[in-house]
Amino acid sequence: MQWTWNKRFTRILIAGVSLTSAAAVVIPNLKASHDATGTVATFNKAGDIDEQNAFFQNQGTNGRACVSCHQPEQAFSITPKAVKLVYDRTAGKDPLFAAVDGANCPTGNQDDASAHSLLLEKGLIRVGITLPAHPQFSIAVVHDPYHCAITTDPATGGNVVSVYRRPLPTVNLRFLSTVMFDGRETLAPLNNATTFQNNLVFNLTDQALSAIQTHNQGTNPSPQTLAEIVQFELGLSTAQVSDNAAGSLNLHTAGGGASALDGQTYYPGTNDALGADPQGHAFNSSAFTLYSAWEKDPSHDLWSDKDKNAAREDIAAGEKLFNTQVATITGVRGLNDNAALGSPASIKGTCTTCHDTPNVGNHSVALPLDIATSRQAEYETNPAIVSALRQLTSADLPVYEIRGCPDPANPSKTINYYTSDPGKGLITGLCADVNRGKGPILRGLAARAPYFHNGAAGNLDQLVNFYDKRFDMKFTETVKKQLIAFLNSF
Repeated sequence: MQWTWNKRFTRILIAGVSLTSAAAVVIPNLKASHDATGTVATFNKAGDIDEQNAFFQNQGTNGRACVSCHQPEQAFSITPKAVKLVYDRTAGKDPLFAAVDGANCPTGNQDDASAHSLLLEKGLIRVGITLPAHPQFSIAVVHDPYHCAITTDPATGGNVVSVYRRPLPTVNLRFLSTVMFDGRETLAPLNNATTFQNNLVFNLTDQALSAIQTHNQGTNPSPQTLAEIVQFELGLSTAQVSDNAAGSLNLHTAGGGASALDGQTYYPGTNDALGADPQGHAFNSSAFTLYSAWEKDPSHDLWSDKDKNAAREDIAAGEKLFNTQVATITGVRGLNDNAALGSPASIKGTCTTCHDTPNVGNHSVALPLDIATSRQAEYETNPAIVSALRQLTSADLPVYEIRGCPDPANPSKTINYYTSDPGKGLITGLCADVNRGKGPILRGLAARAPYFHNGAAGNLDQLVNFYDKRFDMKFTETVKKQLIAFLNSF
């Protein structure tokens, strides 16, 4: 089945035909797909995935469907490796490379690979965001490698800022506290259990409509089409299901895999690290309990597959480290400047301080943060940020100077921010939101590198090194190995 699916995918992309003209294909429920460290799979509440679903069908004028940027085999995102394969096989003619956002600039030529370098090398899609009419800050370009960093919206005359982002996975959506990296599709709040489901459907419906109108260059799909897409997405749970060294991730009472994720309970604010759990439960930093059964124990030597125990113990140790390894959180806008918390200069936490949703990994409340992944080392004075950014392999992105915002350390003065992505600030126009964005759901990581919204961490080694330097986590090489083993088992 793996070969059949790949063959069909290649045939459609080479031919450049509409997905609506392709023969119907059913993806078996929990069909495993190979990735860098094992296999990933998706559990669909409705059973086998029928590609006659509107998610897989051409919904616009440029030949794209939702699946163009949200591939099942890549945890419903896309990877540069797969993008390059598609470009080479189609000479850039596939709808994925439509100039509207599949090129570095909307004037890009599909025959010119350099015009699609950000998509090919980092899996980044261009997002053009029109600034609010009267932002609190001014914005200027200090580095414009593709000559389209700021353009003029012909309809409104407003400034359109180009930012480049990884496609977020369209799975595991029932755990969301924020829709889209910058929250622009969180039209109805996701903070109350009684309204959560209806509000989530409302937000995802608008997100699907916006995606069809922009990415697919479509018009107005029917309400039935939008409902079909949203219902399909909400039924999906994607996770790593096996590890090359540890084997199946649900053996010996471990809780890995997509089926177990489907049964994971959730409510808005669950286990909130800042004390906002609506049921009054105290924050438990041990938010991950998938692999506690694999912690080192002499009785495991009786298992028939005990040759996998060392790998399992590394995964379990990595999970425990994720829950407990101390991070010194400084310079994070949204936390350290949060008046409701007393604007603490330093917070002692763990990975789960920000990734508190149990066994899922995003924040269970909407709290956009600036951990500095959009910042530029040459403009930074904080040595921890500079050192952390130097662990990454960032793409050559436009750099913006944000001017006129008050300096938190000296409110009578202003401060300039240098960033490749002003984040939520582009949506609200507020200085307080510049550079801030959500932390994504972590499941299925091994299948969808690179990481961070801008693909700056090419692999989990770089990601772990970033956090080590950024928050003074004092990782040893053994700790890094174990953390990576755990993250790959998500």
